[in-house]
Amino acid sequence: MKKQQAGFTLIELAIVLVIIGLLLGGVLKGQELINSAKVKNLASDFKNTQVYIYGYQDKYKSLPGDDRLASTHLTGGTNGAGGTLGNGVIEGVWDAATLTTESGLFWQHVRLAGLAAGPTSTADANYLPSNADGGRIGVQSVSGFAGPTGMTGAFVVCSAGILGKFAKQLDITLDDGETSTGSMRSYTSATAWVTSNVASPTISDTSSYNVCLSF
Repeated sequence: MKKQQAGFTLIELAIVLVIIGLLLGGVLKGQELINSAKVKNLASDFKNTQVYIYGYQDKYKSLPGDDRLASTHLTGGTNGAGGTLGNGVIEGVWDAATLTTESGLFWQHVRLAGLAAGPTSTADANYLPSNADGGRIGVQSVSGFAGPTGMTGAFVVCSAGILGKFAKQLDITLDDGETSTGSMRSYTSATAWVTSNVASPTISDTSSYNVCLSF
């Protein structure tokens, strides 16, 4: 006698679908929390760099990197090269390959001053700070900024390699919500800012950008 093959009942199928829905919802919510935490981490980089500058100014009456008495103020400190020390300008570009410039020695000075954590030797492989996406973080004066024009203020801090979806969220969190205007902007090259909150945005969620904040 041939046995009758039993299948799933509607109730069993409904239970399976509910379980799958809960699992998918948990995964999506978890990813959302991870992304939110990353944006908060990226935002902290911009905020902390401002604290470093003002903290150093308050302590030594000079700018980190531009301090002409850095070797006196800081044990093991190095005076910047390639610019005019003590002129109130952090010279050198934020992503300079040469770390003896004022912008390059910025990190040594704020670390030796006890304002930030990290290696103080420019020869250290981990000397340059990086963001949550692994991109370089740097700072310089606006007057020498080599990116697209239009930034205002005295200083600009830039963070590289940030995905477009995070760049947009950062701009909403810290500025006006548009990546081509305001004090926070995003770009891929020195030719133009990318747009986000417009009819035809040029920013892509999956592409990487330099995100800069002036203050």
